[in-house]
Amino acid sequence: MSKINYSLESYVRPKLETPNGEKKLLLHSCCAPCAGEIMEALAASDIDTTIYFYNPNIHPFDEYELRKEENIRFAEKLGMPIIDADYDRDEWFSRTKGQENEPERGARCTTCFDMRFQKTAQYASENNFDIISSTLGISRWKDMKQINDSGVRSSEPHELPYWDFNWRKQGGSSRMLEISKKENFYQQEYCGCVYSLRDTNNWRVSKGRDKVERGVKFYQEAKLKLSQLN
Repeated sequence: MSKINYSLESYVRPKLETPNGEKKLLLHSCCAPCAGEIMEALAASDIDTTIYFYNPNIHPFDEYELRKEENIRFAEKLGMPIIDADYDRDEWFSRTKGQENEPERGARCTTCFDMRFQKTAQYASENNFDIISSTLGISRWKDMKQINDSGVRSSEPHELPYWDFNWRKQGGSSRMLEISKKENFYQQEYCGCVYSLRDTNNWRVSKGRDKVERGVKFYQEAKLKLSQLN
């Protein structure tokens, strides 16, 4: 059986449809690299999509601003509206108090997802959106069930559906990387919060590697280096 090529060069995007024909989608976005493939798929499907950038977990503030501006840049390129929500850092720290040493994919991540999805669902309900979803699930580093459970749990009080589409399928994660390189997105090297930065740096030091250098690495650089090697 021949391998199906799902690269951007050969991929013909299918026409996506919301679960029950919902017209207006509010898409929570965590960052441009994760969002790129999803945003292109939605744009190609003519789904009325607004991006909702609400990520008070991202630390420090200059990192937050850089990730947000990258997402705004791509939204503007696609002609998608984007909502710049509050950087509610104090509330995030209050909610995650006592969970400072939870591992990745642990209880702190659930708290973080709940906070972001609750705010997304509230905004959607107050502004006449029909359905919500998120870009978080496309990353292989995330637990998709944990994310989807949070999305459903957060949207139910507002009587809104949460679209749990598997954005990884049919090469979605690979195309996500292709788009990131093509668009020269900022390549963050930790999930976002102060504790993930701490744990990433501790792991790097234990392996004899340098700590994360924020704000300097972009996907296009990796692509150029690879082309030079070839």
